[in-house]
Amino acid sequence: MADLRREETSRPTRRSRPGWPTLLLLLAVCYAVAALGSVAAGSGETYRALDRPSWAPPGWLFGPVWTVLYGTIAVAAWLALRGDGDSSRTGRVPAMVWWSVQLALNLAWTPLFFAADAYGWAFADICLLLLALAATIVAFARRRRAAALLLLPYAAWVTYAAALNLSIWLLNA
Repeated sequence: MADLRREETSRPTRRSRPGWPTLLLLLAVCYAVAALGSVAAGSGETYRALDRPSWAPPGWLFGPVWTVLYGTIAVAAWLALRGDGDSSRTGRVPAMVWWSVQLALNLAWTPLFFAADAYGWAFADICLLLLALAATIVAFARRRRAAALLLLPYAAWVTYAAALNLSIWLLNA
């Protein structure tokens, strides 16, 4: 009988894994970052007025791309919190610390680039963002591979944005 109780208590419970309310909270956090970034970016006049490389995307593309990416950032965090079907909390805190750091750096980029016209500082920020994002992907992969894979389009877009940021900085210096 004691062995049966021990087995029952060692099995993961639904309460030990973050559920839908956690996902909704993560989505709210990510879309709050998006909203703050949108306010900092303003009307898009700054982007249109800049000298840009020929491969720069049109301004209207950023909104739809970031809307999708912020959703995947939130879902990835939720999957990482849930882990690989076990109740283990191993690695949960470092994964979420890195996720928070990359999200804070993401938030800092827009006012640096658009509000302050500090393209060099924005480039430094986006380079740090890429490092934090790489650490987040590694930490998420340790928790749940799908969580790490969901961040790959975000990493690709941020890499592209870093190249664009550098190019704009050089063209407008």
